[in-house]
Amino acid sequence: MNRAELTIGVQRTSDEAILRLAGEIDMLTAARLSSVVNEVLADAPSRIVLDLSDVTFCDSQGLGTLVVLSRKASHAQSLLVLTNVGDFLLRVLDITGLRSALMIRNEQSTG
Repeated sequence: MNRAELTIGVQRTSDEAILRLAGEIDMLTAARLSSVVNEVLADAPSRIVLDLSDVTFCDSQGLGTLVVLSRKASHAQSLLVLTNVGDFLLRVLDITGLRSALMIRNEQSTG
């Protein structure tokens, strides 16, 4: 079995950080995602955008991490926004009832 991989690219502007995620968000990678978001939160951006267009899988640990990070950002006076969320993940968020706990903005094109 291949080890799950998650790559995270960070692009910062004066008031927001865009994190481009690629791969899987699961029990093996969720801690890394948390640590990167925590580092970005230290700079107090008004908005953190998680671009999920290249995320291929997300398990319950990953879902829980997204909710925790959203709350953590809120406490830090920042906004965590998920964008380019795939249909599979939207279905999972609907089934689990977590869709309302997260801010989701799906865009056809970024820019």
